[in-house]
Amino acid sequence: MSDPTLPISAAIAPQSLGATQAAASPQELSTQISDLAHQSAQINDRIQELAKQLPAPVTRLDIFHGYMGIFVVSFLVALLITPLMRRLAISQGIVDRPSEARKVHRVPIAYLGGVAVYVGILAGILFAYTAPLHNLISFHESTKSDHSGLPGGVPLSVLIGMTVIMLAGLWDDVVGTYPRLKIAWMLIAAGALATEDVGVKVAAGVLIPIAKALGIHTVMQNLAGGGTVETIAFHIPLPTTVLGYANINVDIIYWIGTAVIAVFVLGACNASNLIDGLDGLLTGVTTIANAGLLIIALGLAVIDDGPRDAPRIVLGLAVLGACLGFLPHNFNPATIFLGDAGSLMLGYCTIVLVLMLGDTGKTHLVMAGLIIYAIPIIDTTLAIVRRKMSGRKISDADDHHLHHMLKRALGVKGAVFVLYGIGIGFASLGVLLSEGRQRVVYALVCVFAAFIGVIALKIGRKELIERQMLEAEARRNAGDPPAAAKTADAGNLPHQA
Repeated sequence: MSDPTLPISAAIAPQSLGATQAAASPQELSTQISDLAHQSAQINDRIQELAKQLPAPVTRLDIFHGYMGIFVVSFLVALLITPLMRRLAISQGIVDRPSEARKVHRVPIAYLGGVAVYVGILAGILFAYTAPLHNLISFHESTKSDHSGLPGGVPLSVLIGMTVIMLAGLWDDVVGTYPRLKIAWMLIAAGALATEDVGVKVAAGVLIPIAKALGIHTVMQNLAGGGTVETIAFHIPLPTTVLGYANINVDIIYWIGTAVIAVFVLGACNASNLIDGLDGLLTGVTTIANAGLLIIALGLAVIDDGPRDAPRIVLGLAVLGACLGFLPHNFNPATIFLGDAGSLMLGYCTIVLVLMLGDTGKTHLVMAGLIIYAIPIIDTTLAIVRRKMSGRKISDADDHHLHHMLKRALGVKGAVFVLYGIGIGFASLGVLLSEGRQRVVYALVCVFAAFIGVIALKIGRKELIERQMLEAEARRNAGDPPAAAKTADAGNLPHQA
């Protein structure tokens, strides 16, 4: 019998050679077949033994289990601190009074819910920072982790921006402030992100292919913690050496990405603020969106995408846990509201997570993230178009948002649940896009967005037409003489023969 440790080809070759020299008898063929079957069984057994020695492939769920403590901490802190914030808000008179007809509630409701969510998110991130002290978090293995920062890796610029946004909204909740001042604080938060390159490579997936098509030279740039990313850069020579530099390096991707960050932060903060019009709506929509973003983040961690894999998971779990901890208090009938402190901050945290998906130049993942957070984006876009079409200022409030229309038809809870369902649909499409089903997803998104858009624009157009007709009727009535005068004049007319 042949040596079973030899490859099959080696075992077969001599016998095949012998077969060419002389025809084998049926008995010999039967023996050879039996030997080959025995060797094949031994090889299969050896393959099974070696396969058992291989480490099991890491899955999204495996990585999630290691980080789950962050979710638990954020959830419990937000759940327990929210009643304290409610009591503090009532004692200090920080409440939302139903002074406008478009508001759903009819009794004053406490603010400061955003502070409770902020504390919950902060607790989860700090729990990750202190992981070496309690060893309750199992960070996934990565060859690209940035060990120079704090455990968990959430950039301090994210915390700074989150704090600035929350305080700006809190100031507005308590004493009121000018919109331009809030915008200034949002830009400061966006600038903080750019200082640590959070999301600045978001434009790479679009600009790099364009540059290559135009023959523009690209360079590879090292990432913190390992890996490289392609970028577009050029040098401006200096007339003399300044601080050891003979030229100025200009990274086109960085500066365009910085501008994109500013636009995204401003848009997301205000979009979240606009849909915070029903009990539990923004909190639930943000929960669903962050769950979808977390699925993508876990998938990137499985393939060891880059140094921001762990920070994405930590931030996503912290926001998810804090929102779910606050949601029971905020769901209809709500006992506490997010206020601007919470709505602006949740928009900021969500868009930071979206931007971080593109930290290695994967712009299509940023598009997936925007699809996941489509409800606030669509509602804000339609509000701008609708108000322009109706001849009003963009800043004018109205009761024609998506949630207002659904509330009139389905009630508060019905409207919220429908928007939750739409949010789940968009989140599923975003995750599907991250898996490579781009054409199908873009087609479905266009269909859904167009359907929602046409309905909203019809309402805006109807409002404009009705107002124009009323104005025309008023002008017509103002130009005609009173009915009594017309009757008297008619009585004084001479009779014609």
